[in-house]
Amino acid sequence: MVYGHQGIKEKQDPSRITEVSSLRQDKCRVMVSLEKERPMSTSPLYYKYNIQRYDLHPNFSFSHLDNMIPKNTPEYLDHGLNYVERIVRALYYFKQCSLIGPSGTGKTHIVYLVAELTGLPIWEVNCGLSTSSFDLIGRFIGLGKENWVDGLLTQWLRKGGIMYLDEANMMKQDVATRLNPVLDTRGHLVLNEKDSEVIERHQYGYMIISMNPATAEFSGTKPLNAAMRRRMAVWINFDFLSVGETISPHEVEMLQKRTKVSKDVAYKIIQAGAELRRQYKAGDLPYGPSLGDLINWATLVFDGNTPMGAAEETIIGLTSDNPEVQADVRRILEAVFGKDQQ
Repeated sequence: MVYGHQGIKEKQDPSRITEVSSLRQDKCRVMVSLEKERPMSTSPLYYKYNIQRYDLHPNFSFSHLDNMIPKNTPEYLDHGLNYVERIVRALYYFKQCSLIGPSGTGKTHIVYLVAELTGLPIWEVNCGLSTSSFDLIGRFIGLGKENWVDGLLTQWLRKGGIMYLDEANMMKQDVATRLNPVLDTRGHLVLNEKDSEVIERHQYGYMIISMNPATAEFSGTKPLNAAMRRRMAVWINFDFLSVGETISPHEVEMLQKRTKVSKDVAYKIIQAGAELRRQYKAGDLPYGPSLGDLINWATLVFDGNTPMGAAEETIIGLTSDNPEVQADVRRILEAVFGKDQQ
């Protein structure tokens, strides 16, 4: 008796796949076809996270927007906090959620990872005081009212995927107000600029907003207006994994894996980063390094630079342009690596 496996054959319906197997005994051959749902994503990390029951676009393919679906996004370390699962669950039940935390904690990284894992295209707007309704909604170009160009928000409403508003609490109030009917039970946008055309929200259109805390250190931030805040059902707080004397072995392992430095060097880099983060959170430094920043530092160390020499080109200059602040950072790093590591 011989068993054979013919692999997976594509069908016309892009949301399903057919797996064909064969069984042969003597002169008889039996073919077995099994049709099943296609996974949301082909990402190698798809089964690392417990999200398979939250299909965000059942029986629908975004293959026509494949160039907008992130690829090869690194995994996100969350120390057992299940950020990925919580975000996907929030989108499944409520279609939108909010991420809040200091700069460098990986909010944008995880949004890209979620988009890849769920097979959704991503529409990204970096919000600021200069972000206008024209940028989000659209405008007529040229003379007259013949050539209308959709803004990113309007394109997302028509085509679906994840609309990611980064630094959402830096938007002007009049711009944020235009989002209210999109995010509540109405689920549409009225284009007052275009003869009051009504654009319905795509059935698989999801929104994620992220923001830094509304404090003086983040210039331009302000508390999110109450109307928009009420429309965000789920709020997920982010923070650094390693801070002060708390060192995450997962961060050490990831840094060593990504840069190939020794375990001892990896630990010291995370240790130094943890102290910089502690002082940043205490208000003594203007910036706390992300894991990506520490990976950049370690990459130059692996290339043959001393830890302090590599830090001059990465962490020290990154933290501030102020020579006095740079001197403070240098002293912190020297306490970990020693002054002789130049």
